[in-house]
Amino acid sequence: MEQMPIEQLLPDMVKWRRHLHRHPELSYQEKETSAFVEDKLISFGIEVIRSTAGYGVIGILKGPKEGKTVVLRADMDALPIKEENDCDYTSINDGVMHACGHDGHTAMLLGAAAYYSSRREELEGELRFLFQPAEEVCPGGALGMIAEGVLTGADAVYGLHLWTPLPIGTVASAPGPLMASADEFFIDIIGKGGHGGIPHRTIDSIVAGAALVTQLQSVVSRSVDPLQPAVLSVGTIQGGFAQNVVAEKCRITGTVRTFDEETRLLIRRRIEEMASAVATAYGAQAQVDYLMGYPPLVNDENECQRFFREAPVALGESVKVITMEKLMPAEDFAYYVKNIPGCFIFVGAGNPNKDAEYPHHHSRFNFDEDAMLHGVKLLIAMADSRLKDKDFV
Repeated sequence: MEQMPIEQLLPDMVKWRRHLHRHPELSYQEKETSAFVEDKLISFGIEVIRSTAGYGVIGILKGPKEGKTVVLRADMDALPIKEENDCDYTSINDGVMHACGHDGHTAMLLGAAAYYSSRREELEGELRFLFQPAEEVCPGGALGMIAEGVLTGADAVYGLHLWTPLPIGTVASAPGPLMASADEFFIDIIGKGGHGGIPHRTIDSIVAGAALVTQLQSVVSRSVDPLQPAVLSVGTIQGGFAQNVVAEKCRITGTVRTFDEETRLLIRRRIEEMASAVATAYGAQAQVDYLMGYPPLVNDENECQRFFREAPVALGESVKVITMEKLMPAEDFAYYVKNIPGCFIFVGAGNPNKDAEYPHHHSRFNFDEDAMLHGVKLLIAMADSRLKDKDFV
């Protein structure tokens, strides 16, 4: 294959991204997306391994000389959102939309695969192009692919997220905790139903549930170290079915976000203790189902230094390289960097002049496609640096 300048990748990445955007698939259903990716990798002359833990695809490219092994990862799934954009690549799958940029992530990784395929004779070591399913839904696709050995023998892992809150021409990351863990809780308050006009013969689960919602607001403010970021949000409270009936059951659901395991476990314990105590105070019972979701995403210090060292060189003076603030949204890339050193990077993709200003998970989400060139340059720069920099500390 003729060697490919990086800038020439953009038209193909735009074409691939728009095809994927037009044909989105939900988590654990990425059948046609993975087939599209596989076909492209094969056309680049890259070995393909199909995951048995969902619709993941792994491209393997080995150079003629032995060396380090680097994993580059993109997610592929879409969201259950009805798209409201009006463009020639609007989703044709009703109620399903790429509203988070995963179509762009997949296109960028295909671009990196095409680039390295054209330079395979220069490659020292091994590259693994990891196309992961089901990032949007716990337990996520990362765990299954890790269990299959995608990280075995690898020296580093890198991933990107196109990010419209950052303007085009900006890239960002940060060492240490970057994205929060994402846990969920489901609390059932069990009382004793009865007539609304005879409340003394009942145990009102809604009154107990309302008291618990109020008390839960004190967990972060009074149990967590004020210097440790944490969020506890009650998302729903549901109970009853008629205005003159005391509800026997009330359900409360919510989410917890933290950046360290100690705080994470503390909040879980306090929720369970408080649910039991408040329910008991009202003569009711509490059943707590607590789901530990994605862990905090913690960037490796050295690999993040690599980003700040390589990004200005790869992108030039026209692109700003900044330190990213901590984010409460979660990412199952966290599992990869728990296993091996790695870095997760945000690529600015917001541009009001191109109607790319809506937040992620919005029905009119879109991004400036020029950001994909910044992204693929970063993937290549990070991989090149790790493959060549054998003594980096």
